[in-house]
Amino acid sequence: MPQLTAAKVKNAGVGKHHDGQGLFLRVYESGSRCWVLRLTVDGRRREIGLGGWPEVSLADARAKAFEHRAAAAGGRDPLADKRRGDVPTFREAAKKVLDANRTRWRSERTAVLWWASLENHAFPIIGDLAVDRISQSDVLRCVEPMWATRTETARKVRQRIRTVLKWCQAHGYVQFNMAGEVIDGALPPMPRVKSHFRSLPYGEVADALAVVEESGASPSAKLCLRFTVLTAARSGEARNATWDEIDFNACEWTIPEERMKAASEHRVPLSNAALDVLDQAKDCHDGSDLVFPSPLKPGRPLSEITLTKILRDIGLADRATVHGFRASFRTWALEQTDTPWAVCEAALAHSLGDSTQQIYIRGDAYTKRRKLMDQCAQYLERP
Repeated sequence: MPQLTAAKVKNAGVGKHHDGQGLFLRVYESGSRCWVLRLTVDGRRREIGLGGWPEVSLADARAKAFEHRAAAAGGRDPLADKRRGDVPTFREAAKKVLDANRTRWRSERTAVLWWASLENHAFPIIGDLAVDRISQSDVLRCVEPMWATRTETARKVRQRIRTVLKWCQAHGYVQFNMAGEVIDGALPPMPRVKSHFRSLPYGEVADALAVVEESGASPSAKLCLRFTVLTAARSGEARNATWDEIDFNACEWTIPEERMKAASEHRVPLSNAALDVLDQAKDCHDGSDLVFPSPLKPGRPLSEITLTKILRDIGLADRATVHGFRASFRTWALEQTDTPWAVCEAALAHSLGDSTQQIYIRGDAYTKRRKLMDQCAQYLERP
């Protein structure tokens, strides 16, 4: 016969208070109360939490206990069943991984692209599956259709599925990572495709900038593109430049490490032409600290699409990209100047693994880089 009543549950002191057939109320010194069912499954004693009182009433606890005892009598493990109900879907697990990594990624764009790739290629197939129900064939269905034709996308999608399932492994939701080595044998070797950003011959860059100047783009966008070319910077580095990074006295632009691809601070010597661009950019000031603010969204930087649109509008989109101007700069520097290769790489903020080269770059290479940037400006401004 049951031993507990609603009144006894409410007034029970610290300790265990048995109701019968393995069900008992555990009362802690803090006053909190929780229901526990003790069962023997496959010869092993198990304790299953049924929830806290008063959220779970005495009647509710008895009903849950009855269900678990029936499951055990039928040969099932009630504790395993309970845990299975807590297993997230792939979409839910991916959201957890996204939230956990968002703060360490360099930009919100990384998070947007990460999620979009799963939304486009993984969620339609495995998004609503509990992660412990995902099989190798499910993962293959996500990546096989594009494995040979969209290799980079396929590689990223597999890597991101693998990352989510690795998180699930760490939390005990899955035993094996179905996007890991277990599917290697089912996928053919990925073709090695090296893509290059379209770039103009360096002899055409000055004329291209002249056409940009005559285009209908906003002053902020035109100045940003010109500054990008004159500094050999990446588009994002220039678009997100702030006035506190500019030292007019030292003629220098210091890009903080959190905005650099190599995650280390980068100093850019500014030529007179680059400084002139900055002087003109002051007229675009919108109250924020951005050097090149968006004319459409005050307080926000120009978008990459804005600069790309300039090239499209002047008919160069099929021959050049904004990033491609860095390739034009490198080719010009190696063919038209006597600048050492390591200095050219340093001007592009490329990481060099050799420690001797790193020491060299931190030393007198900066002086050589200033000379190189001045030469670049003179070349672009020639008649």
